[in-house]
Amino acid sequence: MNGHFTHIDSIQQLLADALREDIGGGDITTLSVIPEGTEATGSLIVKEDGVLCGVEIIERVYGLLGGGVTVSLYKKDGDLLVKGDVIADLGGDARTLLSGERVILNVMQHMSGIATSTKRAVCAVAGTSARIVDTRKTTPLMRQLEKYAVRVGGGSNHRFALYDGVLIKDNHIAAAGGITNAVRAAKAMAPHTIKIEVEVETVEQAMEALESGADIIMLDNMDEPTMKHCVELIGGRALTEASGNMGQRDLLSVAKTGVDLISIGALTHSVKALDISLKFKVKHQ
Repeated sequence: MNGHFTHIDSIQQLLADALREDIGGGDITTLSVIPEGTEATGSLIVKEDGVLCGVEIIERVYGLLGGGVTVSLYKKDGDLLVKGDVIADLGGDARTLLSGERVILNVMQHMSGIATSTKRAVCAVAGTSARIVDTRKTTPLMRQLEKYAVRVGGGSNHRFALYDGVLIKDNHIAAAGGITNAVRAAKAMAPHTIKIEVEVETVEQAMEALESGADIIMLDNMDEPTMKHCVELIGGRALTEASGNMGQRDLLSVAKTGVDLISIGALTHSVKALDISLKFKVKHQ
């Protein structure tokens, strides 16, 4: 993750809050069962095939718990994992190892699940010009980690939040009195460096969005023939994006319509975690 995050402090705060939520006033089980000063070694092992993401979380979590844990990494973010692969060996205070285990696994499994599902989608459209992108349908406060995981899986990021891109959707259109009015208002207010995207549901709306000067036209919940027709009519004068339950669609068929982007909310909002576990041995005194 080095160099990929713009808000490192927010990641540290997220992990600190996660540890506080899990440990609270103390890990009762570990404190009562494991004698103080007990040393242990352990391994993080993947239990199914997938794409690894989030290895930096390991050292960050143990650093927040006071350090004293050594981490030997054998894999890096983006690596293709095979069931049984050892991601890292750990060593140090057994109490610290156990107290940080769940937060590390929760975050890494989630991020690796996103990277894995993204890689699957990217492979599905291989050989076409379509790019797989994410959405804002992310877990509150985990967007930075989740969007990073999409990139690790080979996908691209859509706008990060409401402040860095104009996306005029059906409710905006209704409130503004139409697509043309909405685009005109956005152009009058938004900086020239920000692109304007419009969500459309019909061929007629797509043409209005194009004529209004939209930079990106989102073809929402269209069947493939209609999508293809819109792409042909737009003719490269704006980027085209396929959207709407794309996690349940035949992505190759969608890509063959000629769209530039395929946005999939399910990459982050319905992800299956990649199964990773910590197995360790205690050095009894």
